[in-house]
Amino acid sequence: MFSVQQYSTDRNEGYSLLLKQLSALLEGETNATANLANASALLNQFLDRVNWVGFYTFEEETNQLVLGPFQGLPACVRIPLGRGVCGTSAQNQETLVVKDVHEFPGHIACDAASQSEIVVPLVKDGKLLGVLDIDSPEKARFDEIDQENLEKFCEVLLRYI
Repeated sequence: MFSVQQYSTDRNEGYSLLLKQLSALLEGETNATANLANASALLNQFLDRVNWVGFYTFEEETNQLVLGPFQGLPACVRIPLGRGVCGTSAQNQETLVVKDVHEFPGHIACDAASQSEIVVPLVKDGKLLGVLDIDSPEKARFDEIDQENLEKFCEVLLRYI
């Protein structure tokens, strides 16, 4: 296992290795829950300065995101579309990078330690499946490099769920 800290001079190189590791880890497995669990564990080991890494899956019947596999403290179980960072990202089907969660209107505070957040929607064949949610206890933890590479991570993951 490696971490992004090992690649501080070229974070893209570290992320590239992460994508290869994700593909190798998920190859041949068809169970979405198992693959989401391993993906969250992999990210939790790879990323530094994070306090929560996980997935919310979309439940069409209720129009809500429901807590899925994650690493971190217990979390909110249900999030309506359009509410908080996760619900807004899911509704708009766009990645959100929030430098200070306390400035985000309607932020849902599941962990008081969280200061910044990135949420990447999981959309396959035009259908919302859920979101990847990562929190950090540092303000402005996530940047364009993280966004670009975590979107690629989700593209790889979507092949296996």
